[in-house]
Amino acid sequence: QVQLVESGGGLVQPGGSLRLSCAASGSIFSVDVMGWYRQAPGKQRELVAAISSGGTTNYADSVKGRFTISSDNAKNTVYLQMNSLKPEDTAVYYCNAAVGYFRGSDPPAWGDHWGQGTQVTVSS
Repeated sequence: QVQLVESGGGLVQPGGSLRLSCAASGSIFSVDVMGWYRQAPGKQRELVAAISSGGTTNYADSVKGRFTISSDNAKNTVYLQMNSLKPEDTAVYYCNAAVGYFRGSDPPAWGDHWGQGTQVTVSS
């Protein structure tokens, strides 16, 4: 009943910028926290940045000062502006959202949802 669709990944040179977007859709009545995670080959998935519905943000130390997370609550969309990209930022980036949603005749529920992932490659 809930889908997260990401866009904006690609190949960029070191020092370049990319902007990721993730839109949540479906039978949603509320979105709590939205965030971005990433997973590089051979490594565990890690939190990059998160933002609450009230606008509180949280960043991994490795991206502070370079990445900015923002959201449009009316559109259930979260963005990740990535500047000064480094080769070590190369990974598959996943959108995550804690979403309250309707389930037809069943009681509404809250759940953690993931996007399909978008590849970000930083290379010269």
